Amino acid sequence: MNLFDKLQKHHKDNIYPYHMPGHKRKPMTDTLKRVADMDITEIDGFDNLNHPEDMLLEIQQYAAKVYGAEESFFLVGGSTLGILSAISAVAQEGDTILIGRNCHKAVYHAAYLRKLRLEYLWPEYDNQWELFMQVNAELVERQLDLYPEAKAVLIVSPTYEGFCSDIKAIAKVVHDRGKILIVDEAHGAHLGFHPAWPQSAVALGADVVVQSLHKTLPSMTQTAIMHICGKLVDRDKLRRFLTIYQTSSPSYVFMSSMEDAISFMDKEGKSAMECFKQMWTIMLQKLQGCEFIEIYPDMERLRDKGKLLISAHKAGLDGQALHEILLSRFGLQMEMAQGKYVLAMFTVADEQDGYDRLTEALLTLEKEFKVQTKESRNKQLISWGDCRAKQIVPIFQAWDGDWEWVDLDSSQGRCAGDFVNLYPPGIPLVVPGEIFNQTMVSIIKEYCALGLPVHGVLMEEEKCAVRVLKDK
Repeated sequence: MNLFDKLQKHHKDNIYPYHMPGHKRKPMTDTLKRVADMDITEIDGFDNLNHPEDMLLEIQQYAAKVYGAEESFFLVGGSTLGILSAISAVAQEGDTILIGRNCHKAVYHAAYLRKLRLEYLWPEYDNQWELFMQVNAELVERQLDLYPEAKAVLIVSPTYEGFCSDIKAIAKVVHDRGKILIVDEAHGAHLGFHPAWPQSAVALGADVVVQSLHKTLPSMTQTAIMHICGKLVDRDKLRRFLTIYQTSSPSYVFMSSMEDAISFMDKEGKSAMECFKQMWTIMLQKLQGCEFIEIYPDMERLRDKGKLLISAHKAGLDGQALHEILLSRFGLQMEMAQGKYVLAMFTVADEQDGYDRLTEALLTLEKEFKVQTKESRNKQLISWGDCRAKQIVPIFQAWDGDWEWVDLDSSQGRCAGDFVNLYPPGIPLVVPGEIFNQTMVSIIKEYCALGLPVHGVLMEEEKCAVRVLKDK
């Protein structure tokens, strides 16, 4: 079976997508209805993305106007491309940047490529649900006082789970010290189009904002955009790195999809998100009385509507087990499974059927859990928020160092030679150059035992091995 046939079969299997991309496999725009006859290269009359002078320049200017940015750049390599370019443009070899410890691995990759030193902002952590929340302005201020040499601050908002930081307050702290604020807003391309959602970081003072259009808007996978505001960022240098990291043969289908998605939100975004809000609210009301199916309770804490965190931990199920039940029994594919919960994503493309199918499945499970008498496995998992591993070697040195595989149980006290992370979401549990500690080892073992997608670990005969730097 080739890729096209497999994709067609998956579409016909009637498995509902509570995950990216934002168009939810619905032909909502002209681009999504038909693409084959538009797959071209840089031919006469179609401009060049890396040196736009005509239609692509106008389209990007239109995007900047819609989002309220001074300048916007289309990215056909996802938000990763924007993150790599932004960091490379604001810092050079030996410089320090201050980043949220919950950043995507692309941030760490940029630090590796540019030989940067990283200092961390540890976001607030919910120990009960085991997830990172906001970064607060007071923490940014304290860390900038500790590391005044930092060239820039980079945070994630909204997070994968939907927590939004106070960007306006953070921007003031950062700018008061003459630093640059980069916001990874990959999950926030829909922000700013309806008052029920937080504003975009573009409107709140960030210098660089990177968004994945495909995550929450009706746009094709791999499409993203970067917005620039203010005078702190050297835009010529930024363009240079965009041409380095961006393909020289960008997909015109992708760019057409991006233009369509932005136009859709410009013209219909507010009304579409109003319908989104109404269906979302009704679903939460129906699930409100559940005892064994838990929905993250603090839905109004600067959170992004559309990220539904679901736990059946009280019924003895970890996140991976709930993920498998929802898929195998109900044909519902979640975006992500973590230790205690699954994440279902909703966008402007979800219709009533999508809300109804998940609601009915969760209510069905709730009824079953009430009559079950089996002993619950509702144990407290180890909290990654307490890990705080010490970094003793810069990432760019550790990742290129001489390494060896060692049994995970023997890794405590050794220096990591590679990343270990769950994917999704792609936030490193371990960064090259950090020391494996007891908490870290226990968390990795626990995640492996749960069957979660742990990258950077070698599994052999139920034993885990990790890469560590060789002792000198």
